[in-house]
Amino acid sequence: MKSLILIISVILALFSFLNGLNAFRPLDQVSTTIVVDQNGKGQFTTVQQAVDSIPPNNPWTLIHLNSGVYNCILSIGTLCANITIFSEKVEIKKPYIILEGDRDQQTVIQYGDGGNVVTSPTFKLNADNFVARYIVFKNTYDNLPSKLDASGVNTTWAPAAAINGDRASFYHCSFSSLQDTLTDAKGRHYFYDCKISGAIDFIWGNAQSIYENCQINSLASKIAPRVGFITAQARESPEENTGFVFKNCHVTGSGPMYLGRAHTNHARVLFAGTTMDNVIRAEGWDGARFKGSENLISFSEANCRGPGANMSKRVKWEKKLSDQEVNDLTSLSYINQDGWIEKQPR
Repeated sequence: MKSLILIISVILALFSFLNGLNAFRPLDQVSTTIVVDQNGKGQFTTVQQAVDSIPPNNPWTLIHLNSGVYNCILSIGTLCANITIFSEKVEIKKPYIILEGDRDQQTVIQYGDGGNVVTSPTFKLNADNFVARYIVFKNTYDNLPSKLDASGVNTTWAPAAAINGDRASFYHCSFSSLQDTLTDAKGRHYFYDCKISGAIDFIWGNAQSIYENCQINSLASKIAPRVGFITAQARESPEENTGFVFKNCHVTGSGPMYLGRAHTNHARVLFAGTTMDNVIRAEGWDGARFKGSENLISFSEANCRGPGANMSKRVKWEKKLSDQEVNDLTSLSYINQDGWIEKQPR
């Protein structure tokens, strides 16, 4: 028995050591490619099968999804309930995964579950060093007629994606739901040329993220007469370097929206160089339950344009940032201090 315990201890120590090395290795090459095709033309027919086939602490692995609608909940990096050692659950880490769809934007991962921000997301990322490109993530829960109340309107938490890993990037992806569409929970994230659609707090969390050249699409008309909110950022103190930065984006859609409301009293959001269609309420921002202490909130705009960017009736407590502060937040170095974006395979 003692020998068995010693062997298991050595394995766990080696696992921890290798995982530590993985956090810093400058890999830039894909070692393995896996094809998923629902018609049997790949190694697997489901996305989760492909992810589960990858060993923990893997080198960069590309999972290519052929066009199609994949109805599933997908998890990458989880606390595996059925693997225990001495009654302790073992965290299975799956870093260095690239999830890629066909370039025709016909690769869709969707599911319809709601009511719980932890268990309901269609896509759950709990691993570091991740890339997605040309994938549509959807949560269809709030679109189901059976979920409507007597007034014809009812929404609840129904994230299309929940991003908890560090160093995650998304290129040419789409995220769609009504409430809490993108749970940008924690870590450093980069979104380029993506489309995020929703009505209520549809980009929320406490990550350190840049959204560049993205389309932010209001679906607030679906919840009328209620008003929508794009962001609900959750920075907890001024010492945290978290926040949402929207750089050269385009706010589109239908129905009145606020740019954001405070999820915590140190929330931080910046819209810079962004075009805003006529869907933004004149006030721009909402202090939510922190009315009276809005001086702690950092909601800002810089060099925006379009009818929704009219500043004449904005809330008086909107933060006015200096040019240097805007440059510091919109520079890629805000999230890329260690050069992780350049190290990811293209």
